[in-house]
Amino acid sequence: MASHPETKIDCSKVYVKQSSFSNEKTGMFDGAFALVDIKEGELVEKGVMRRLPDGFDGNTCPYIFTWSNERPNKTWGMGSGCSPFYNTCKEGTANTHMKRFFDEDRFEIYATRDIKAGEELLHTYISLKWRTCFQDLNEIVHADDSEHKSDD
Repeated sequence: MASHPETKIDCSKVYVKQSSFSNEKTGMFDGAFALVDIKEGELVEKGVMRRLPDGFDGNTCPYIFTWSNERPNKTWGMGSGCSPFYNTCKEGTANTHMKRFFDEDRFEIYATRDIKAGEELLHTYISLKWRTCFQDLNEIVHADDSEHKSDD
């Protein structure tokens, strides 16, 4: 089904189910998946970001987005559609990239390579390395980095 041309939110190519990364060790959690084949450079999803009022702290809550380039970050947001369910991966390995329009409180997610229907959608969280709530996740994502460093 085609979306309305004026819609600010379109996640018609994406669905959410249990992540392929969830297990007894990591816990059970959901992920975003491609509903259809998506070509490199194609828009996967677009949506809006709701800025959260003062008091929300993304350093302790992993379910909200970093919503500025300012560091330390003081602006947090809640994403629309399936965006909260995209899991992260190491820089340079993600199959999607989120383009952020901070001044318009909207985002667009594009395919960084061809994606097959049923494939889990991943992007690299811009705050993966510095948010305290992502410390364990960052270590998991970069676990093989330390292994390679010890081989030098």
